[in-house]
Amino acid sequence: MKLLENIIANRSLSFVEASSGKSVPVGTLYRSLGLNPVEKGLIFLYNDNQVSSIEVLLNFYGTQHTIAILGQKLHPEFKIRMEKEYRPKYIYDPGRSEIEGYETKDFSETISIFVKEEYQDEVTIHPEIKILLSTSGTTGIPKLVKLSDDNLYQNALSILQYMPIRETDVVPLNVPINFVYGLSIFTTNCMRAGKIVCTDKDIMQKAFWEEMETFEYSTLGGVPYLYENLNRLGFFTKDNKSLRYLTHTGGVINEALRKTIFSYCHQFEKEFFAQYGQTEAGGRMAYLTTAGLLEEETSIGTPVHGGSFTIDEDSGELLFSHPGISGGYANTLKDLETYQQPAVLPTGDTAIKGQNGLYYITGRIKRIMKLFGIRLNLDEVEFILKNALNGNTVVCLNSNDKKIIVLYDNKDIDPQIITETIKNKLRINPQYVRAEYIESFPLSQNGKINYPLLQELQHENI
Repeated sequence: MKLLENIIANRSLSFVEASSGKSVPVGTLYRSLGLNPVEKGLIFLYNDNQVSSIEVLLNFYGTQHTIAILGQKLHPEFKIRMEKEYRPKYIYDPGRSEIEGYETKDFSETISIFVKEEYQDEVTIHPEIKILLSTSGTTGIPKLVKLSDDNLYQNALSILQYMPIRETDVVPLNVPINFVYGLSIFTTNCMRAGKIVCTDKDIMQKAFWEEMETFEYSTLGGVPYLYENLNRLGFFTKDNKSLRYLTHTGGVINEALRKTIFSYCHQFEKEFFAQYGQTEAGGRMAYLTTAGLLEEETSIGTPVHGGSFTIDEDSGELLFSHPGISGGYANTLKDLETYQQPAVLPTGDTAIKGQNGLYYITGRIKRIMKLFGIRLNLDEVEFILKNALNGNTVVCLNSNDKKIIVLYDNKDIDPQIITETIKNKLRINPQYVRAEYIESFPLSQNGKINYPLLQELQHENI
């Protein structure tokens, strides 16, 4: 297990519990639970980003077990559905005191794990499947992406080629490790950084900033919506002395905010890495450095080391090749019997390649609508509006190919500016545009705007 070997080899690595300040060396956490290294089965790890979750992860990673890393805040109904489908041998969930069909076993003074009563192996899990991560589905049982140790290790190596991680860095786990972005932050920093601070605080909470001042974080990561909110709070108007670099993924940042971040980095000598990635690729697939924020408005930059992009001539879809591509999806327990890694990953995004060699996302294949014969990319419409509205957050939805619905959460925005911008830029009559104020945007568990839910709510209102 190359990934774990490299984590354990980082002798300076320790994990800090943010709430208490207690620090635990990686060597103390690893193999602390006395697990049988050759035992093989499935564990559901409901992560809360605390040291105990990391301890369970490291210990089970060092065995033959397959680990499904899920969010502790997952809806209880979803948990029950998934547990009935996959029937894991072990469940770690600090949010529950009992689970039907399982007994509680103390593995240490602080770690209790649910063990399935009268457990029987129903399938032979493919030996390549080490980690299962959920896709961002919002209904039913989410698909699980099947990742191998080599997938995660190769992606971490690619990220370390450009990410300026130092052995003295203090890194907060502000992005949950049950999301691939959070997991890749975890793996890369475990291989090279000094301290990982385990926190369940959100960047928008005052307590997080108190922790940041206490531990002097070297870096922060987040999705575009988070940076939009930080900009509203005036984050980019003053120096945060311990910070050396910022990272982002989950969508392209609008032009106005890019300029703001670039000015912040230039003034206070920080670095910013805009990144592009998917769970199916084991983490991050492309990156853009600070200079690109100013020069390349919608670029995702260049592929990570060892990866390459091609563009499908017919559909315009971006295709990715890299050793980190996963071995497919699991929807049922039986799906864990197979692991089939494709040579090329269809990203679902449309893109173009510039003359400068950089790649530009033009939208999602599923975010295309036809308005009276006019083909519209709703992601492009959002970019146009955000730039016209000084970086304010807007969401564009499709109303049965009859109207563009534009939602905004800033009461100071004049909706007429929205309709006039679409009219002038896209030559669309304002009668086919509906601009509506929304008090706040619902977010998915990974902090992104929940587009499926918004679309569903709009359909209910039609």
